[in-house]
Amino acid sequence: MKRTGKRPPEQEAIQAKCFHPTDTFNEFQKAEVEQSIPARFEKIVRLHPDRLAVKEGNRSLTYDDLNQTANRIARAILALCGDEEDCVALLFEQSVEAIAAMLGALKARKTDVMLDPSNPFDRTNFMLEDSQAKLVVTDNKNLSLARELARNRLLVLNLEKLDSGLSSENLSLPIRPEIACRIIYTSGSTGEPKGVVLNHRRILHNVKSVTNGCLVCTSDRVALFNSPRTSQGMVTSYVALLNGAALCLFDVSKKGLVNIASWLADEKITIYISVPAVFRSFAGALAEGQEFPHLRVIKLGADQVTQTDVELFKTRFPNCLLKIFLGSTETGSLCHYAIDKETDLTSNIVPVGYPVEGIEILLLDDNGKEVGNDRIGEIVVRSRYLALGYWRRPDLTGGKFLADPEGGDRRIYLTGDLGRRRSDGRLEYLGRMDSRVEIRGYTVETGEIEAILGRHPAVRETVVLTAEENGEMRLVAYIVTVHETSVTVPDLRQFLNQFLPRYMVPSTFIFLESLPLTPNGKIDRRALPKPDSSRSPLETPFWAPRTSTEARLANIWAEVLKINVVGIHDDFFELGGHSLSAARIISKINEGFGLEVAMRSLLDDPTVASLAEVVEVLRSTTQNADPLSSDCTSDEETGEL
Repeated sequence: MKRTGKRPPEQEAIQAKCFHPTDTFNEFQKAEVEQSIPARFEKIVRLHPDRLAVKEGNRSLTYDDLNQTANRIARAILALCGDEEDCVALLFEQSVEAIAAMLGALKARKTDVMLDPSNPFDRTNFMLEDSQAKLVVTDNKNLSLARELARNRLLVLNLEKLDSGLSSENLSLPIRPEIACRIIYTSGSTGEPKGVVLNHRRILHNVKSVTNGCLVCTSDRVALFNSPRTSQGMVTSYVALLNGAALCLFDVSKKGLVNIASWLADEKITIYISVPAVFRSFAGALAEGQEFPHLRVIKLGADQVTQTDVELFKTRFPNCLLKIFLGSTETGSLCHYAIDKETDLTSNIVPVGYPVEGIEILLLDDNGKEVGNDRIGEIVVRSRYLALGYWRRPDLTGGKFLADPEGGDRRIYLTGDLGRRRSDGRLEYLGRMDSRVEIRGYTVETGEIEAILGRHPAVRETVVLTAEENGEMRLVAYIVTVHETSVTVPDLRQFLNQFLPRYMVPSTFIFLESLPLTPNGKIDRRALPKPDSSRSPLETPFWAPRTSTEARLANIWAEVLKINVVGIHDDFFELGGHSLSAARIISKINEGFGLEVAMRSLLDDPTVASLAEVVEVLRSTTQNADPLSSDCTSDEETGEL
């Protein structure tokens, strides 16, 4: 069944608003994907030599300047490495030099591996050794680190010491669109990064999708927040440079989120592209009435977009369009979805939209069969524009990239992501397959819980994970609140109870100032703190047990719920209790007290104090029925058994 999809009329209407108000858009044609990145770039240089190409602070280069610099870098690389199709490493911070270096490497027909100077030395060294690069290209600032990494085994090229006699003319080396041109290292499940190998065709197809989705033209000024070493940063760079637009660099790690607003206004940015975490932090701190008259498109992706993000967009950027995309390093952009201030979301999940040209999306069940509309399945991609595979990992490549059973030059990629297609063809992203968990016999999508939590007005960001205790899984919600807004755990539970069954309400809530991020701006779930055995923060103040019965019951609750202390007025469910733990508590009570306490007694009035009253009544009834039990009870109460 073909799943390339077509946008409905309302999406076409929003797309029609996307044109630049003063410039003409030139569509990126399908045929233009079948070339090299340098060939497309040099065409743009011929058309717009004097236009601004890249700007960082007070430094800027025109297209002609950037091209000449890249040509000189390419010749320096060739002089050191020859013209074989091998790897070179680029060691730069986010800078004009980094942009020129990546173009120079491609002009020399190399595969570039961009390294982050701020990464731990061992991680950077692993990438350098794994890539088998022959050369490290760097600048004065990172020269010492480059030499330490090279260890006299590799050559080092300092761009600030280039031979002034190198020609700045185009090299015109034959470069086929199918050859490798970039290795991007992403986190691996083994603890070591894995390298995703991209070719010119895969990158150009991604550029085509973004260009035509955002109608990028020569008058646009595109913000680069991510380093070009990341997948999103690389594509953003090429979207600007392969369309004659200006690429404006802003290093968030150095300049901070609070300065984004003034920078956007000063630089007259028209296209904003970032991960959702950066957007919601920046947009959530905006002053009332702050305007960005030049900004026309905000594009978010690479992580889950929430309803909070959409509401922030609508209230803060009413004259803009919001573009949401789904993609990965292995696939590039898969889907786009357009939102304007009138868009009404009919689901708790923000859609990722409709497949771009050249991409077919299938949703498969655990048996590899397609699921119908409104059913959840793994997102599987069929395309000729996929990554080549994983660098030096044929085992991993073979498990994720498959030949198309229908033949031809398309391949299949198993994303490991979950999705659901609605009847109109729009796709919803539901997180990773490993976010689908079994909780007490129920299948739970943690992405759905995150989506609901994200609708609470006090919640800015949230992640829901599972934690295992004694073989039992429980849900843990990590919460970042809106600035200067407070919310309690009972508030959140009450809110979730309106939309979710009780088994889907997290048992533990952990409040954080911010969510940890990976180097490419995604939420780093592995870095989230583990839940401890502390009593959850409740509105109810802690009341210690007053009687031995209350003390015994509180101890039973603490043992079953795996927390260190329980107050007699604490709500069982607010402490993270559920039906299974309730059954365990009742079983221990009945065994320990020799009674038949009904489960309903706990569920109807879920506090230790109330349950203690039930126990005392039952004990009194039992004692009256059997006088011999009176002495035992008395001895037990005084601790003289």
